[in-house]
Amino acid sequence: MPINFTAAITKLMTDRTILITGCSSGIGLASARMMKARGWRVLATARQPDDLKRLTEEYGLEALYLELADSDAIAACAEEALSRTGGRLYALFNNAAYSQPGAIEDVPAHALRHQLEVNVVGTHDLTRRIIPAMRANGRGRIVQCSSVLGLISAPWRGAYCASKFALEALTDALRLELQGSGIHVSLIEPGPIRPRFVENARAAAIANLDLENSVHRERYRQMLEPGTRRAADIQVGARSCRPQARACRRESAAQGALPGDGPHVRCLGAQAHPANSLARPGRNASLTAVHEPSGCA
Repeated sequence: MPINFTAAITKLMTDRTILITGCSSGIGLASARMMKARGWRVLATARQPDDLKRLTEEYGLEALYLELADSDAIAACAEEALSRTGGRLYALFNNAAYSQPGAIEDVPAHALRHQLEVNVVGTHDLTRRIIPAMRANGRGRIVQCSSVLGLISAPWRGAYCASKFALEALTDALRLELQGSGIHVSLIEPGPIRPRFVENARAAAIANLDLENSVHRERYRQMLEPGTRRAADIQVGARSCRPQARACRRESAAQGALPGDGPHVRCLGAQAHPANSLARPGRNASLTAVHEPSGCA
């Protein structure tokens, strides 16, 4: 029987479609570039016009506008992604997020609401708009980017930690609810990174905290002074949670080494490499959160 190469190539490219949010820098940008290099068709989102232009012109990605605090923008992004892929989007990597630093007593209600709106509600809204198409196709992969701070809460990061704890609860429930649908849900818990994420966190602190009148003003001064050890500890590393994180990483590594046919549901710390989240079993198996579709190299 002759092989229909056109149909085979079309199916391969359909299987290799992924929507990645938050691709202006950091994990999102690195993941988008690596997945494209692996032959995937990547739809990459950002908020700023300059970033959208750079994603297209510099990296050759399909750029989509997305603001997770805007329900209309979320609806438009989901509709455009499904339209471009003919309703057959295979994978969604929910990476976009930001951090609102500050002591709990200093974080105003509006800042906490916005933190949860972007990191939890917006991500949820986008995901539920994509799931019906995945259900219709009988297959799909959803990868959620949480954090080590979704396992252990740390001082000065309470609002961000709360958002990641909430994301993990929603993800665990969603995974169970989608059993048998062909849609597999995984979660990664990366550790410290140093991209634009830190700059945005510093800006959020300045915009939303009453720095001068806080009892923690000296700590904030040290937090906001670039290059200091305390700035690195609070904004990026959350040193107080590292011993617990190391223990959790050992447990996660042991679980990742266990044999199994299904995708690993959690990858923690150094194991949380989002590009490897779509690797086939048997290749970086302990890093695998989501397998590639059958037939992908």
